[in-house]
Amino acid sequence: MKEEARREAARLIADLRLRRGIRPPRGALPPELRPADLAEGYAVQAEARGLIAAGLGRPAGWKVGSTSPGMQAFLGIPYPCAGTLYANRVRRGEARVALQDFFRLGLECEVAVRLGPGIGGAEPEPAALLRHVEAVMTSIEIVEWRWAEDAEAGVATLVADDFFSAGCVLGPDADPVCLAGDAGFSGRMRLDGVERLAGPASAILGHPLRSLAWLAEHLRAQGTPLAPGEVVTLGAVAAPLVVEAPGRVVASFDGLGEVAVVVT
Repeated sequence: MKEEARREAARLIADLRLRRGIRPPRGALPPELRPADLAEGYAVQAEARGLIAAGLGRPAGWKVGSTSPGMQAFLGIPYPCAGTLYANRVRRGEARVALQDFFRLGLECEVAVRLGPGIGGAEPEPAALLRHVEAVMTSIEIVEWRWAEDAEAGVATLVADDFFSAGCVLGPDADPVCLAGDAGFSGRMRLDGVERLAGPASAILGHPLRSLAWLAEHLRAQGTPLAPGEVVTLGAVAAPLVVEAPGRVVASFDGLGEVAVVVT
């Protein structure tokens, strides 16, 4: 992909994210600007990062998506993909969002971590990375379908657009020791008090730390290794809850506390 095309694709994606006169969403990038493969998709993502940060705050971490069987079946994508989290879209405890602010809104029940000193030099394998995790949290990832047809847009374009990322809400800090075992602790999501989905943390690539290891290797190859203080949402335990009406959504994991999103 030529540099000029990469820059123009990044500009269009940033315009979409920052709502600069683009509504409803495009069906896909113009053919001459579409990344041809994942490598080009991640290159456009990196190019767009500074443009998006101007409106959504500095990059504050990462999200990993398509990590559980339920999510991979829902998306039709059998491998993980990464995107960026921005500071103004990372919240704590409870957040309020308006349906009208999203093209199409989804919420996901996830495990998140905050990274500590030494993470950038840690070996990208689960046991080594756990030593550099400061805290583990329940998270609701806020996702948005920004393309009229995901299949038409293609996986590379979804990656270029941070793979549905629209932010996250983090619960209270928990001791990382909870990830030292088999991660069989369960998570669930309730809408107005009614459980809508559930699954074990181990649904995330067999163990959430495997998702972190995948991301560490991916970012190392990109030349942007994990850094202390970053937040990483490691993937959902089940397919997303598609939200089409106001309500209160609560996610929790055994031993990790709960987090909420109020949709108006």
